[in-house]
Amino acid sequence: MKISDIRLQYEKGSLNEHTVGDEPLVFFEKWLHESINAAVQEPTAMVLSTCDSNGCPSSRVVLLKGLADNKLHFFTNYLSLKGNQIDSNNQVALLFFWPELERQVRFIGIASKISERDSDEYFNSRPIESRVGAVISPQSQVINDRSQLETAYIRLIESPEVETIRRPEHWGGYAVTIIEAEFWQGRPGRLHDRIRFRNENNAWVKERLAP
Repeated sequence: MKISDIRLQYEKGSLNEHTVGDEPLVFFEKWLHESINAAVQEPTAMVLSTCDSNGCPSSRVVLLKGLADNKLHFFTNYLSLKGNQIDSNNQVALLFFWPELERQVRFIGIASKISERDSDEYFNSRPIESRVGAVISPQSQVINDRSQLETAYIRLIESPEVETIRRPEHWGGYAVTIIEAEFWQGRPGRLHDRIRFRNENNAWVKERLAP
């Protein structure tokens, strides 16, 4: 079979202007809960796209860890590639894809660091293995081989210091303030439903887009 011949017929739902309501994050939360209840694999996984100062884009999957006040939260190493790119250009894009429900959600927003207190609270709630990994990994940096990480990991996790491990200053959360949101529902014949929200003068403008 040729790659160009691979296709699915989407027929699991529909979407209209009334259904989505007037607040995009309220509707997004509804869809998120439905994806969780439908046992979608990694329902909080989202593609985060950033650009460097020259406009060159980069994308990777991160996990949504909070939703409040028109903001989506995620956590990472501030010295990573995405952290450095957000420092130089804080406009980002987020993409959720739930194939089991034939749904996609796209966001455009502005990323900013959350408070140290909130970053501490989340860091301390993580499994100890994840906390150790955040401390010892120079994320996005070139390393000699995997053993470099494994040695540092074992040294710290077997040390008495692991009991009092604290969030490193280079690790924490971002809040993405949403300025545009688009909800996509697959439909038969590729006549998909697309409803977009744009923030205009601090009010949401809702409109239907052609598929």
